[in-house]
Amino acid sequence: MTSEHQPQLVEQLMNREVVTISPMASLREALRLMRQKRVKSLVVEKAHEHDAYGILTYTSILKAIVAEDGDIDMANVYDEMNKPAISVPGNMETKYAARLMVSQGIRRVIVLKNDELVGLITMSDIVGAILEQADE
Repeated sequence: MTSEHQPQLVEQLMNREVVTISPMASLREALRLMRQKRVKSLVVEKAHEHDAYGILTYTSILKAIVAEDGDIDMANVYDEMNKPAISVPGNMETKYAARLMVSQGIRRVIVLKNDELVGLITMSDIVGAILEQADE
C-alpha cells in the first residue's frame, strides 16, 4: 500500500488575518501598525474597485528612511509600496507559489479570490510546511 501526499495548496497555509493599510497613511503610521501587529509587511488597500493591491515591507520602509534620507512623517505608503503586489490564487499548489517567490526575489505574495484579498503566504510558511512533512 502506498501513501501519496496530496499536493499542498496555498489556501491551506496562508494567513487569513492580513493587516492592511491605506495608501495615504504616513510611513510612521505604517511602522506603528507593523510593530503593534508584529508583522513585517502590510497589504496596501485598493484605492477603488478596479485598482490593484500593493505591498509595503519593513525593508522598503527602512530603505526609504535610511538610504534615501526619507522623512517618515512626510513620506506616505503610496510613495514606498510595491504595486501591483504579486498575487496567487488560493487553489495553487504551494510549490508553484514558492517558485514564483524565488524567481521574483520576494518573500511573500498576497492571495486573491475573485480579485479580493483573502490571505498572505510567506516563504517561511512554505518552508515550515516542508519541514513538517519531512518529520512525518
